[in-house]
Amino acid sequence: MSETVYIETSILGYLTARPSRDLVVAANIEMTREWWEMRRNAFQLYSSQAGVKETSQGDTEIASQRLEIVRNLVLLDLNQSVLDLAEQFLERSSLPAKANVDAIHIAAATVHGMDYLLTWNCKHIANAQIQRKLAEISFDFGYELPILCTPYELLGG
Repeated sequence: MSETVYIETSILGYLTARPSRDLVVAANIEMTREWWEMRRNAFQLYSSQAGVKETSQGDTEIASQRLEIVRNLVLLDLNQSVLDLAEQFLERSSLPAKANVDAIHIAAATVHGMDYLLTWNCKHIANAQIQRKLAEISFDFGYELPILCTPYELLGG
């Protein structure tokens, strides 16, 4: 059985992004598209209704492109366990209250036993300092935090 990856909204944003002159953004767009084309089939891909909601916002043309991608992903249930764990992440880690949707993404991936959460959100999700506390909170509730990473880290294999 192949490994599982929760696709966080920022990945969909980079997949459908317009070209950028910002070198970092351009590199992230290219890396995301390369991972999507070359590696995504090696994994089972998931998202959640939180991803669908975020994906549907913004420029309508690009939002519809993102929604088309999300339609091909299995959506994880945002059940009470997910919501409770997200609340604990917000209360007990350094995630700010405004990162409540990020907490839901992390909790959904954790409760549903994903191997990885793929993201470009390095401020609140793929953040080494926050991850340690999230792992501790997850463990306290009987879960194992998935590896929170960017496409760079899942390119090899």
